[in-house]
Amino acid sequence: MKAMILAAGRGERMRPLTDNCPKPLLKVKGLPLIEHHVKNLVAAGINDIVINHAWLGQKIVDYLGCGKQFSANISYSEEPVALETAGGIIKALPLLAEHENDIFLVINGDIYCDFNLSELPLLSVECNAHLLLVENPEHNLSGDFQVARGMLVNPKSNNQETYTFSGIALYRKSFFKQYTATEPGELISQRVVQPLAPMLRAAADQNKVSASIIASAWTDVGTPERLAKLNTI
Repeated sequence: MKAMILAAGRGERMRPLTDNCPKPLLKVKGLPLIEHHVKNLVAAGINDIVINHAWLGQKIVDYLGCGKQFSANISYSEEPVALETAGGIIKALPLLAEHENDIFLVINGDIYCDFNLSELPLLSVECNAHLLLVENPEHNLSGDFQVARGMLVNPKSNNQETYTFSGIALYRKSFFKQYTATEPGELISQRVVQPLAPMLRAAADQNKVSASIIASAWTDVGTPERLAKLNTI
């Protein structure tokens, strides 16, 4: 299985730290955030890694290179203009999957999580995606989704507990089929600007997304304050 690390964001909320440094290269516990992800993937036996980049992306390429020093094989998907989360995945699909049933892992580059990736669940044949969810952090107390019988559910009741999307998920290539042209592997566009959340919510309504809740340490490193707090733990 291949994996993708999403690293194309501008990091507006992290300014001024990201004015001259891409957010994935900000250090957590002495190492760039993205290096933690690469090492965790390799430790789980996932060596083929795709990284998208836009803002100051060459600095990421210069730091990680081909990944040999990490026992990884890293390739890059450059975005002259950031394409949003799903758009970045869509552009990188030729590097991630060949067949409609091929499964790959995607990790948000701006999270820190100690989840053991070798414990990833299997994606059932009925589903096109599986999301890992976490307890709601202080900055997202309303949560993103609910879970019912192992399936992702859009919040419908205040009486049912909600959870936050961790930014770690398995996807089948067919999840993005609406952006795939008639010829296998040929994309409609290499410049699809598409957020991921609406696609996940639509697929959840069709019972096509499973989910599990993890108890691992997790932080959305989205602000200088969260980064500073993480580095004091």
